[in-house]
Amino acid sequence: MREAGCPSVSLPPSPARVAALYRFAAIADCAAVRDHLEALCRPDVRGTLLVADEGLNGTIAGPEASVERVLDGIRALPGFATLDVKFAEAATLPFHRMKVRIKSEIVTMGQPDLDPALNAGIYVAPADWNALIRDPDVVVIDTRNDYEAAVGAFEGAVQPNTRGFRDFPDWFQAEGRALLDGPNPPRVAMYCTGGIRCEKATAFLKAEGVQDVFHLQGGILRYLETTPEADSLWQGECFVFDERVAVGHGLTPGSHSLCRGCRMPVSPAGRASPRYVEGVACDRCADRRTEADRVRYLERAKQVAIADHRGLTHIGAVQTPSED
Repeated sequence: MREAGCPSVSLPPSPARVAALYRFAAIADCAAVRDHLEALCRPDVRGTLLVADEGLNGTIAGPEASVERVLDGIRALPGFATLDVKFAEAATLPFHRMKVRIKSEIVTMGQPDLDPALNAGIYVAPADWNALIRDPDVVVIDTRNDYEAAVGAFEGAVQPNTRGFRDFPDWFQAEGRALLDGPNPPRVAMYCTGGIRCEKATAFLKAEGVQDVFHLQGGILRYLETTPEADSLWQGECFVFDERVAVGHGLTPGSHSLCRGCRMPVSPAGRASPRYVEGVACDRCADRRTEADRVRYLERAKQVAIADHRGLTHIGAVQTPSED
């Protein structure tokens, strides 16, 4: 489904219900499922949903009743009755349009022959996660990207520092496998934002011959939602792929904002840098911006401010990286 672009769009009543969802389950006719989802989301649900032979993935937002209507429709699809959904509230709608896309993978690892629906590792509930990762015979691996880990991570986790999820297999072959060598290979615990990447990563490790592999059910978001901060082993905030940018325990809004030049998270310290210019660039991307870029981005920032003043959302203000 396509929607004509426009400088700004009116928002529905706030707050908006945000639902992050995924499930690995075989889909026989992706085009039919795409059309079904587009119809379910009309007229007031926005976000992005990805459809592939291996399942569904995405985040949607809108009025609570409308979001529930869409989720009920997804759960009615064969294999999706136990759809994994994480909810949050947003003061304003974090997306300006609805996109449903067919992809080769619902999270891009470059391994389309994997079957996470059948061959993933063992789920670990958030309530049991601390005990697992405190075990000295367990290697904890963060399957997210470098900029996400810089915002927050579990203490003691191995950081592959990948630029994208498709880099994870190469990292494992070059460095990760060495962590598991020895006469008594350790167990492996893996985590990511919402559970989808670590679930697929466990399927990859199992295909590589690693058997004792576990992954955090519901990801960091469910852990932060359900684990008391006093008991938590999480350090920092969790980057999320929408306009909230980052969240803390209880999924409360975090302190990071989004650089409009490179769409990467910026901490309060980063915003204090003399190289940071609101709406234009941060330390990460300042050297890559030409004077023409700066003029263009400053004009965009000006238009965003005008839209905010009018109670509208400017299209240029609704951009985040994708979870891959």
